[in-house]
Amino acid sequence: MTRNRQLHLGAFMRPVSLHTGAWRFPGAWPDANFNFTHLKHCVQLLEQARFDAFFMADHLAVLNMPIDALKRSHTATSFEPFTLLSALAAVTERIGLVATASTTFDEPWHIARRFASLDHLSNGRAGWNLVTTSNPEAARNFGRDTHMEHDERYRRALEFHAVVTGLWDSWADDAFVREVDTGLYFDPAKLHVLDHRGDYFSVRGPLNIARPVQGWPVVVQAGSSEAGMQVAAQTADAVFTAQPTLAAGKRFYADLKGRLERFHRARDDLKILPGVFVVVGETREEAAEQRALLDRFVHYDSGIASLSIALGHDVSAFDPDGPLPEIPESNASRSARQRVVDWAREERLTIRELAQRVGGYSGLEMVGTARDIADQMEQWLVEEGSDGFNVMFPWLPGGLDDFVRKVIPELQRRRIFRREYTGTTLREHLGLKRPANRFFANE
Repeated sequence: MTRNRQLHLGAFMRPVSLHTGAWRFPGAWPDANFNFTHLKHCVQLLEQARFDAFFMADHLAVLNMPIDALKRSHTATSFEPFTLLSALAAVTERIGLVATASTTFDEPWHIARRFASLDHLSNGRAGWNLVTTSNPEAARNFGRDTHMEHDERYRRALEFHAVVTGLWDSWADDAFVREVDTGLYFDPAKLHVLDHRGDYFSVRGPLNIARPVQGWPVVVQAGSSEAGMQVAAQTADAVFTAQPTLAAGKRFYADLKGRLERFHRARDDLKILPGVFVVVGETREEAAEQRALLDRFVHYDSGIASLSIALGHDVSAFDPDGPLPEIPESNASRSARQRVVDWAREERLTIRELAQRVGGYSGLEMVGTARDIADQMEQWLVEEGSDGFNVMFPWLPGGLDDFVRKVIPELQRRRIFRREYTGTTLREHLGLKRPANRFFANE
């Protein structure tokens, strides 16, 4: 059964490890998040391992936590995604390049043009992680005192996606004839003016760049709330999700795949890739020791701030060694908040224990030998908990090196992960069709 299905692996980074203590781990590169030489090494190693994509997260606010916590964060400074991925496109050939871009704080024209440009520069390797932005602090950087309400953000996102994809279809693939003898550069009959007028946007078009190599860059969506899943079922090629257990992953997988038919989509039109934090050791004991050491580098100031953000409510004044009190709902990410509340209730964790978990990494993790990790990944694939994973590394370069050197060969031995790329574009890596141009029937 597994020979008929292949794991898809992305490397989820920002642009390095998300773990708060990663930069302090023995042997880690403390400046990796803002050092192009280090990042070039990482993406080239990922390409050598035949990963589908390098997936860069992004945030639109620095002051999203108290300064006593912020001063301990290695992600306080980070490259702008398009600038970094354009540079990485020049030093790679096959690996996909996925950037986060917000539908709440940007305009469709900007997003359409940037991703079309990246797709051409990379010869068809661009992907857009479509986010609505859950951090309310970002609003203050864009002239707003309050954050847009949760469900409205997703309604705006649906229209945003329709405008962006419409702009990507502005030109037929063969519009640019470049007839030197006649002086005809493009065929006017192969140009479409979008002239969109909707609830949130008025965009005339057309886009001033040729149709992307992939038709549309791959669209990734990360929401796991009801509104987020609906947007994903309508718009996404891949979903990055946070599912803490295989049982939860199977429920999510069945639910989301089951929604596709109503939008006239096949099950294989959408890939589900949970995030997984991986620590590899020669033995299970060594891996567990590495995980414990990593968490010891999470300062309480940092952990409690991360916990408050996840809950959408400041909990720093509560007793650190007491239980989590009832927390009201907020306008932050609902799925993330509920996950933390469930941990507190089901595992009877104190606020201090929650802070350490959320401040380090608090989602699905696989800690063990290469065989242990391959066993779990194969089980998720076989039992339809996922189509693959977005892998998060505990520190750089060691955590990444360990995964590439130990886990990838084990997955290849089992014939559930490629030894060589068979395509050149990100869509081909993921087994996704090239979208037809909605305005030109012969596309």
